[in-house]
Amino acid sequence: MATRHDWTTTPISTDILRGALDLEQTERGVLPHRLPAPTRRQITDGQLAMAESQPAGVRLAFRTRATAVELDVVATKRVYVGAPPRPDGVYELLVDGRLAGRASAPAGDTLTVDMSAGTARTRPGPVETLRFSGLPDAEKDVEIWLPHDETALLVALRTDAPLGSPRPSGRPVWLHHGSSISHGSNAATPTGTWPVLAAASGGAELINMGFGGGALLDPFTARAMRDTPADLLSVKIGINIVNADLMRLRAFGPAVHGFLDTLRDGHPTAPLLVISPIHCPIHENTPGPLAPDFSAMSEGRVGFMATGDPAEVASGKLTLSVIRDELARIVEERAATDPHLHHLDGPALYGADDHAELPLPDGLHPDPATHRRIAERFARHTFGRGGPFAARGR
Repeated sequence: MATRHDWTTTPISTDILRGALDLEQTERGVLPHRLPAPTRRQITDGQLAMAESQPAGVRLAFRTRATAVELDVVATKRVYVGAPPRPDGVYELLVDGRLAGRASAPAGDTLTVDMSAGTARTRPGPVETLRFSGLPDAEKDVEIWLPHDETALLVALRTDAPLGSPRPSGRPVWLHHGSSISHGSNAATPTGTWPVLAAASGGAELINMGFGGGALLDPFTARAMRDTPADLLSVKIGINIVNADLMRLRAFGPAVHGFLDTLRDGHPTAPLLVISPIHCPIHENTPGPLAPDFSAMSEGRVGFMATGDPAEVASGKLTLSVIRDELARIVEERAATDPHLHHLDGPALYGADDHAELPLPDGLHPDPATHRRIAERFARHTFGRGGPFAARGR
């Protein structure tokens, strides 16, 4: 067992960070971000600011002979007034790609959100130490995956042997943007979200730009993706635009074109996959806005409901069915001059039959088993033989 004087403290820097686009220095530690600083200065939406700071797909990666690792963190615990308590975020340690330990920080800063009042307040909390021990006494690759749905301020990293930067993986970089489903909502662990599972199956190095409530075709997100080196790109479009009741059909098509044009400015020939929404009964034919189901909350459950009027679809309101048709049309037209552009219909990943077997627990987000199913189907379609990522993904 290592003693106090055996510990080596290593600064947490971009040299050992994967999956983040920025690392902010704060008074208490460093905060990984999934959007760069110039982009964050343009964000006025608190939901997106919170989502991009939650390190989905972000991991510390290094080589070491250490048999024990300690990570000091300040987690941000979210409390929703009237809703059941949220589970603690999970940190997972992998050795040579295999799970070797899990830990959580039971305390930290507390963010209390009152959805009915539209307010949020933060109370500072303590630093927690996560410890992983009993690791093999041999040179190895170590990854610590940060919680996908809980902001994690990183204070200190200690090991009982020196560490170095990881070896280059040689894997293609897959840059993916989507909604809370891509972010990982309702997955149990950071390596259990469908993009992480699909990347592992397809042999890709993931940068996950899935933002809960934030896949809204924002130009600053497109520019961040444009400027991020990547070999493979995908965008999953639709559910947030419907549940935010953000735009009408007239604006949606040009916004999709503009987003894709920006991606192509930085990645002119990379395989680019456009994915339409998975099956979600509340929004298939009913527009937004989305609202919390307070009757479910009174029963101790989390639930959501669509509050729009289906009759307004005729005047341009958006539903998932409308968006799927429009995305298919746009991709077909653009593919005539862009041979590297591809389309995947969301219900091929999770459709009505899947919902009958594995319903969305809160009406909106998949459970862990459904994340696995989506990942398996995505990997087979996209990284498999003849798939859009096959040539560079294996």
